[in-house]
Amino acid sequence: MNMPAPACARTVVAIASLRRRLSSMLYESLLLLGVLAIGFIAPLTAVGVLFHTQIPGALAWLHLFLLLGIYFVWLWRRNGQTLAMQTWQLQLVDAHNGKPPSLGKCLLRYALTWPSLLFMLSGLGLLWVIFVDRDRQFPHDRLAGTCIVHNPARGQEVGT
Repeated sequence: MNMPAPACARTVVAIASLRRRLSSMLYESLLLLGVLAIGFIAPLTAVGVLFHTQIPGALAWLHLFLLLGIYFVWLWRRNGQTLAMQTWQLQLVDAHNGKPPSLGKCLLRYALTWPSLLFMLSGLGLLWVIFVDRDRQFPHDRLAGTCIVHNPARGQEVGT
């Protein structure tokens, strides 16, 4: 009797559609406005008002990098999903075994996302995904050894 493959084995080949991933990214950018308002703008404004000073630009960029890193890496490690990914029933997994990615892979993916995002915003990133990458993955996922899969069962678990 054949047993169905476990969800993690099934996800190795079920990479989410490009449309679903791009929609999730757009929704994520809206959700990040709240994260940035609370974790970035409010503290910088408070420092400016209380101490009558401005944080140097490099320190502000470091603050932004760390804030977003904590947000993404913590959620990816916690359940493989950000809120936008939960909404679109997406999950981040290790591309080699379909299991949740290690902390190292999450950190690497986050660090690689910054240059990959610039590549994407230039338009070359979409051309890469559509015409060059055999699995239609973005460079940061390919290099970090992760992939985003469509996982409707996971989305239902989170919603209940």
